[in-house]
Amino acid sequence: MIQHFQYQKLYSKDLPGWRFSFTYMGEQIKGIYHKNGKIEWLSDAPEKDHDKVIQQIHDLMLFHVYGD
Repeated sequence: MIQHFQYQKLYSKDLPGWRFSFTYMGEQIKGIYHKNGKIEWLSDAPEKDHDKVIQQIHDLMLFHVYGD
C-alpha cells in the first residue's frame, strides 16, 4: 500500500505536471505525473504489484489534482 503520498506542481499552467513521492514497502519512490497520465520514474519503479501501484497513483492524482 502507498503511504505518505505527496505531490507538487511542476510546471506552469501551459505545461502541467506534478512531482510526486511516496513510500511503498519501506522504499522511497519518486516520479513525475504528466498531464496525459504518463508516469516518469525518478527512482526505481516498484517491481512488486507494479500495475496495482500505478493504478493507485492514478487514483490519488485524480482525487487530489483533478477532483478540486
